[in-house]
Amino acid sequence: MNKSADNLSKIKRSLTRRNRAEARFQWCGRVAIFIGLAAVAVLFVDIIGKGHGAFQATYIKLNVSYDQDLLGIENLSDPEQLMMGNWDAVPKVALREKFTDVSGRRDKRRLNGLLSNGAGFDLKDRLLANPQLLNTTESIWLLADDDIDTYYKSWLDGEAYAARLSDKQVVWIDQLHEQGLIRLQLNTNLFTRGDSREPEQAGIRGAVMGSLLTLVLTLILSFPIGVSAAIYLEEFAPKNKWTDFIEVNINNLAAVPSIIFGLLGLAIFINFFHVPRSVPIVGGLVLTLMTLPTIIITSRAAIKSVPPSIREAALGMGASKYQMVLHHVLPLALPGMLTGAIIGMAQALGETAPLLMIGMVAFIVDVPGSFTDPATVLPVQIFLWADSPERAFIEKTSAAIMVLLTFLIIMNTSAVWLRKRLERRW
Repeated sequence: MNKSADNLSKIKRSLTRRNRAEARFQWCGRVAIFIGLAAVAVLFVDIIGKGHGAFQATYIKLNVSYDQDLLGIENLSDPEQLMMGNWDAVPKVALREKFTDVSGRRDKRRLNGLLSNGAGFDLKDRLLANPQLLNTTESIWLLADDDIDTYYKSWLDGEAYAARLSDKQVVWIDQLHEQGLIRLQLNTNLFTRGDSREPEQAGIRGAVMGSLLTLVLTLILSFPIGVSAAIYLEEFAPKNKWTDFIEVNINNLAAVPSIIFGLLGLAIFINFFHVPRSVPIVGGLVLTLMTLPTIIITSRAAIKSVPPSIREAALGMGASKYQMVLHHVLPLALPGMLTGAIIGMAQALGETAPLLMIGMVAFIVDVPGSFTDPATVLPVQIFLWADSPERAFIEKTSAAIMVLLTFLIIMNTSAVWLRKRLERRW
C-alpha cells in the first residue's frame, strides 16, 4: 500500500514538473511574440512619425503675372522661345510685389529663396496647359523651398527648426502665415515626379515605374521557367546522381546572398552580353536568377502535396503521363505555385544589393516608359535619399519606405489570401 502511495506521489510530482515546464515554455513563446510585435510597432511608429510629413508640402500664395514682355515670349508654340523664356522672373517679381520694402541684393536673394527653384518651370507648365493666361494675372499657390518647408512644418509642431534660415526669412514667413498666404497642401509631387536634387521637387514615380517594369519582366521570365523546372524534376526526371546534384544546388542557391546574383548579372549580362546598365531589362534578368530557386522549391512542394491517388486515377482512366500532369496535377498545385511566385516577387521588390551592382543606383530624373529606358527601383531610391545630406530628405526617405512596405504587405497578404482561397483539403 505504501509503495503504491509512493508511486502515486512520484507521478503527481512528475506531472507538476511537466505542467510547470509546459507553462514556462508557453510563457517564453508569448514573450517572444510580444517582443517581436513590439519591435514591429516601434519600427512602424518611427517610420510613420518621420515620414507622414512628406505627404504634405508647403505652398505660398502669390499674384503672378504672365507678362509677355517679362517672359520674353511672343509665341507659345515656338520651342526656341519657350527654351529661352525668362520663367524664373515671374515668381521673383510676384515676391517683390508682395514684399515691397525688401531692398539690397542679399535680401532679394533670400526673398527669392522662399520659393522652390522649380517654381518658374511649374508656371511654364501651367501656361502651356492654359495659353489663355498669357498677359493675365492670377492668384496661385507656389511650392516653397525645402528649407522653408522644414521650418514651417516644425514651427507648426511647436519646435521651429530655423538653422538654415535668416532672421528676415523667419519674419517673412510669419507675415505670410498671419495673412493666410502660406499653408500645407497635399504633396502631389511625391507621386507624380521622378527624382530630383531638390527635396521639395523629388518624387517616387520614376522609382515606382522602374520597380513595376522590373517586376513584370521578372514574373514573365521566372514563373514559367520555375514551374517548368519543378514539374520536370518532380514528375519526369529520373532519380539519379545528376538530379540529386541539381536539387542540392537549387536548395543552395536559395540561400546565396543576393549580392552574388548582382555580381553574376554584372559579369554575364553587362560585361559579356553588353546589356545596358541601369535598365529594367538587366534588373529583371538578375532578379529572375534570384527568385528562380524560391519558385522552384515552392512549386515542387505544391506538386508533392497533390495526393498520389489523383495520379493513379488519371493513369487508370487511360491518360498519358503528360495529360495526367497537365490536366490533373498542375491545376491542383497551381494555388501553391502562385503563392510561391507572389512571395518571390515580394522578395524581389525589396532587393537592393543586386541592383546596385548592375548600375541601377544611377540618378534618374525622367520617369521610365519602357524596359529599355534608364530606371531605378524603389529600394535603391530609398538608399539614395537616405544618403543625401539635406534634412528634408529624411521624411522623403521614410515616406518612400512607407510606400514600399505598403506594396510588400499587399503582396504578402495576397499570397496568404490566395492560399486560403484556392487550396484544397485532402
